[in-house]
Amino acid sequence: MVSRNWTASEIEYLESKWGNVSIPYIAQKLDRSVNAVKEKAGRLGLGPVLMGGDYVTLNQLMIAVTGHTVDGYHKISWIQNRGLPVHTKRVNQCNFRVVYIDEFWKWAEENRSFIDFSKMEPLALGKEPAWVAEQRRKDHTAYGLQRKDPWSSVEDDRLIYLLKQQKYGYAELSAMLRRSAGAIQRRCTDLGIKYRPIKADNHGEAAKWTEEHFRILAVGIRHGDSYTVIGNKIGKSEKAIRGKVYSVYLTENADKIRSMLQNGEWGSGAPIPMVKQGLALSRYRRETKEQLAYLAGLLRYRANQMGYDPYWQRFMCMHWDDFDGCTVGETDCDSCTQFCRIREQYCARCGKTFFEREDQQFCKECRIARKKQAQKKWRILSKKNY
Repeated sequence: MVSRNWTASEIEYLESKWGNVSIPYIAQKLDRSVNAVKEKAGRLGLGPVLMGGDYVTLNQLMIAVTGHTVDGYHKISWIQNRGLPVHTKRVNQCNFRVVYIDEFWKWAEENRSFIDFSKMEPLALGKEPAWVAEQRRKDHTAYGLQRKDPWSSVEDDRLIYLLKQQKYGYAELSAMLRRSAGAIQRRCTDLGIKYRPIKADNHGEAAKWTEEHFRILAVGIRHGDSYTVIGNKIGKSEKAIRGKVYSVYLTENADKIRSMLQNGEWGSGAPIPMVKQGLALSRYRRETKEQLAYLAGLLRYRANQMGYDPYWQRFMCMHWDDFDGCTVGETDCDSCTQFCRIREQYCARCGKTFFEREDQQFCKECRIARKKQAQKKWRILSKKNY
């Protein structure tokens, strides 16, 4: 086969399509072999095919943004929980996970409080949106106020010494150790320290929140400021800021709050608390208890209307439902001909016999114990990883 010289139009086409479409597609359009296309691209210095388009591999993105390669944490927290847009690109016989730069910046703006831009070198991914430089400056300031690297033995000794003085609260300790209140609280638990920071004076005038405080809080979250910076502007501790944020929006995730708050005033778009949350929050506790009492009355009324109270057999029957009553349409348990006793089951963990309508591998006590065991294991593993 006689080799053909590359024309200017062919070279221009190769340079424009390199990295955006597959190599076999380019070879087909130019009527050349795949090897010829690869060789010419190498001579032109176009680089690897995955570096020639408007995207980067997922691994390259993580290294540029966080300084670390992709791991299980990124797959869950970045992709699964926060929806980082990841695509699959096929090159020859291999599949690669890639992220388009434009999609990443759009996603990053929505999750700007989650990403630490102080770890990301300027222009690491090429041209950056205008808001990135300002956010990087804020993250540098936040890191100067609160470190996020692992604790050293010297810091542990200083923490224990300061706690033994019994004259510092979370705000003072956070300023002296350059750690967040949550980090200090967690470190006390990890080290088994029996001393705790003194409680803040959150009564009287010191505990009051003004309209100006709420305005500063809303503007700070909207502009991507850390809770520590917002607290310094208001004159309250980070712990107080987090508590106020959670009491209204039921989360401390600033990105989620920003999406709910949008351009409104503080409290705009706040969600309705679930029952468990309502009982934990003082502002909702009374209303939640009243609604639960009302619901209990409705259920009691429903049970009375069904008229099954005299029949204790219903609690042993597979056909009984606490709200719908008899699922096979019988009017009373004494004359029922379709009684089906709840079959006994054996716990695979403790071997105990238990009775439940749904098929279970473990009894209720063992299910609770297994859940606590899994939580304990997760705490140990997460402590080793971080």
